[in-house]
Amino acid sequence: MESRKLYVGNLKYSVTEEQLEELFSKYGDVKSARIIHQKGFGFVEYSTLEEAENAKEALNGKEYEGRTMRVDDARPVTPHQRREY
Repeated sequence: MESRKLYVGNLKYSVTEEQLEELFSKYGDVKSARIIHQKGFGFVEYSTLEEAENAKEALNGKEYEGRTMRVDDARPVTPHQRREY
């Protein structure tokens, strides 16, 4: 069983990790919910790919706390490439 992490963008800065977990738990077993404070986005990790896909389909483009959420697959973290000037 492979887990899947989703990116959740365009959140109000006042949204808490608990609120994010509660909202996304309607679509499956949330392993973790994390808010990047002062940035307006977060990440939600599900136990299965199917649960993540269900949440993404149901919540992408939906309004939450007065803002339209963007829900998509989270991209893997890559080291910053050095720029040559």
